Amino acid sequence: MIARLLFLPGNSLSLVYMRFIDLSPNLLLATLLAGSLAGCGSWPNPIEHLSPHKAEIQQGNALSQGMLSQLKPGMTPSQVRFVLGTPLLVDPFRNNRWDYVYRLQKGGKLVEHRRITIVFENDKLKTIEGDVVAAEPPEGVGK
Repeated sequence: MIARLLFLPGNSLSLVYMRFIDLSPNLLLATLLAGSLAGCGSWPNPIEHLSPHKAEIQQGNALSQGMLSQLKPGMTPSQVRFVLGTPLLVDPFRNNRWDYVYRLQKGGKLVEHRRITIVFENDKLKTIEGDVVAAEPPEGVGK
């Protein structure tokens, strides 16, 4: 049974009475079945598409090719620190090695990862190792 509510025309908020209308059980069953199947249709589940916002995370020293090309063998640690910034890792047992690490995550996924190692010998820049290396000067330049 379905209840029908009737209201007075002058005061639409006052409830006058409830009148019950008999419906056939087959119509009620068909309506419930159609309503339940409509919920299982081809509509995607909106909850699956909801996710929390994941911020872009940058960690470490962002080093560019231009910064590395400014490094020259024989530079002092203070000159290297001026060009590249303070290293992320300084080995406490070998103070002649500096490690620059950079990680970029977007949406919880690692997008970029770089690692540069600077090695000093007698407080002078000896070698640069890692993912990004200083560009070689073009032929004929510096001769």
